[in-house]
Amino acid sequence: MTSSKPNRPRTRAAKRLSQAAKVGLAPGALIHLGERKTDQPAISLMEYGESEIVEHQFTSLAESQTYQPKLPVLWLNVHGLHEPEVMAEIGRRFKLHPLVLEDILNTNQRPKIDDYGDYLFMVARFFEIDAENNQIGSDQVSLILGPNFVLTFQERPSGRFDPVRERLRQNRGQIRKLGADYLAYSLLDAIVDRYFTILENIGERTEELEDMMLDRPRPGSLQIVHQLKRETLNLRRSIWPLREVINSLTRADDRFFRPETRPYLRDIYDHTVHAIESLEANRDVIAGMLDIYLSAVSNRVNQEVRALTVVAIIFMPATLISGIFGMNFKVMPPLDWPNGFLIALGLMAAVATSLSFIFWRRRWLE
Repeated sequence: MTSSKPNRPRTRAAKRLSQAAKVGLAPGALIHLGERKTDQPAISLMEYGESEIVEHQFTSLAESQTYQPKLPVLWLNVHGLHEPEVMAEIGRRFKLHPLVLEDILNTNQRPKIDDYGDYLFMVARFFEIDAENNQIGSDQVSLILGPNFVLTFQERPSGRFDPVRERLRQNRGQIRKLGADYLAYSLLDAIVDRYFTILENIGERTEELEDMMLDRPRPGSLQIVHQLKRETLNLRRSIWPLREVINSLTRADDRFFRPETRPYLRDIYDHTVHAIESLEANRDVIAGMLDIYLSAVSNRVNQEVRALTVVAIIFMPATLISGIFGMNFKVMPPLDWPNGFLIALGLMAAVATSLSFIFWRRRWLE
């Protein structure tokens, strides 16, 4: 059993320290760079043919060394990348280049594709939503496609490939008929489809934030804006290179993807372009959030200043009248009137009422 740790965002200092661990080492050195997200690596194998499928979970490295697959296509998946011995054994069994193993263990890779002649090596990123703080984190996914095998390496169990496993178990669609290249397509499709869920989450949060800013901006809104900007920037750094990866697959030769599978790759490419368009639309809205916030705050201040100005103007005539009657002259006829005090109060009230009516007509009191 493997237990996953929470996907905590790593600080810049932690990244610098992880990269510094490889300084001076030879190319291809097997050192894990990144956050440890599982207690122990878990290795699962699915081998299948058109009419049969076998699943196996390896509990030890020695058990995997003695296992011999029997069916035409196999899919080996690894959860947890922090034990170089496991990676070294997989590299030996499938004759992987040391630089491939090094890139798999370095979990700060950007999406890319490398052709090593006998197999293709691809890197992509999974994005997940942390339900507790509603933030988005990412994990690296490495995929190797050979003539009759697919290898996938994940930082932790995510369950994002479970629908593909269920299709294999239940023999739905063409997944068992079209070989390893169609399996690789299905895994890439699962990765790309996840982006739409993330983009929908960002879009909903952006709309809620925009409505809140237009209604009543709060000081914490700026922090949310910067968080959304960072998340969309991370998405952009992953989706744009992934589009180039899939585009190169659609134009590659027939060594790895047969003509029957190429239409599906073009469909993934269309989905990637759609995701990029949605991402850019959200980025444009988020980029204008700061202007919306400043405009809303300025408008709110103007309304408050206008209200204070209206109140001051309404009471200003009363201040003037009381100031006149408070002057220390010996001869002031109104002071001798029996109803002088009431007349002064009435005059104050009449002027204040008249000004209030004027401001109300001009909608300054709303």
